[in-house]
Amino acid sequence: MMMKPLLKTLALAIVLPVLLAACASSEKANPEKASTPTPVASLYSNATPLDLRLSAWPYPYPLKEFKTSLQGQPASMMYMDVPAVGKQKGAVLLFHGKNFSSDYWASTIAGLTQAGYRVIAPDQIGFGKSSKPDVAYHFDDLAANTQALLKSLKINQVSVIANSMGGMVGIRFARLYPKTVQKLVLENPLGLEDYSKDVPPQQNDTLLKLEMAQTETSYRNFLKSYFPNWQPAYEQFVEIYVRIQKGPDYPAYARTSVLTYQMIAEKPVVNDLPQLKMPVLLVIGQKDRTVFGRRFAPPEAVKSLGNFPELGRKAQAAIPNAKLVPIDNVGHVPHVEVPELFMKTVLEFLNAKN
Repeated sequence: MMMKPLLKTLALAIVLPVLLAACASSEKANPEKASTPTPVASLYSNATPLDLRLSAWPYPYPLKEFKTSLQGQPASMMYMDVPAVGKQKGAVLLFHGKNFSSDYWASTIAGLTQAGYRVIAPDQIGFGKSSKPDVAYHFDDLAANTQALLKSLKINQVSVIANSMGGMVGIRFARLYPKTVQKLVLENPLGLEDYSKDVPPQQNDTLLKLEMAQTETSYRNFLKSYFPNWQPAYEQFVEIYVRIQKGPDYPAYARTSVLTYQMIAEKPVVNDLPQLKMPVLLVIGQKDRTVFGRRFAPPEAVKSLGNFPELGRKAQAAIPNAKLVPIDNVGHVPHVEVPELFMKTVLEFLNAKN
């Protein structure tokens, strides 16, 4: 399938409704410090609402379904399986972040397949077009379902690229299935610090109220904390959120967001870093100051959290075989912000004979 222009593919990013002020955010998005905003007319008042599975939202490549379960409940994992162009060099598995789904990898998939890699890009259970059961989420379960997906496709080994929360899933996946993972790329991953030490536990009901109070304006401000160099194309990310919020399934969608928030809060992975034996590439946007649970952490603790330049250096020191590539003037999602540079960096790593 032919790729759309980049500005259109960026519009395909699926942004889950994530406790925006309460979840991963940077210093630019702190509603507790902001003055009361002047009401702004919605830019998407005439847009069609989206349902729980985002049925009307297009993806850049055809979707397939893998039937599985989570915590004993039947579930469907939707995924893209895009073949390599020409002779296949290997397979690459992509783990998306909490605030996105697999289609925000559109330009990455295009670059990888053109370079000779088969790409598997799933929506994890609880995200995007996959099922969203009301259960306790755990990185190990997401990893196990992904491994089962690979087995169903008869794929024995992959390289992994993982962004944001997907970095936490990717780290657990690599620890649980080290023979499966040939190389691991961690792109501004969450989990390089233990949030449970500084962010007090939150009740689900409290988190749900915060989620349901989200507005189009506050969500746009949140996204600007991820993308320090805001581009008009990123406004499409706001559209997808507003259309989900307008739909009849938004309460259930928001509930899932709360449950996956708790997974990040309660399941640290930083102690897994020294156990990663495969080659690891850390791609770190140097303007990223994402702090998970910022609004709940004491002010003094917040000062030392989310320093991704420092976190990248510490992770490189902790991982036995790690290479660090800092990217200046870029935030939390380099593969969206600077797709050509990101792809060049990743392909050099994947193509290296080590």
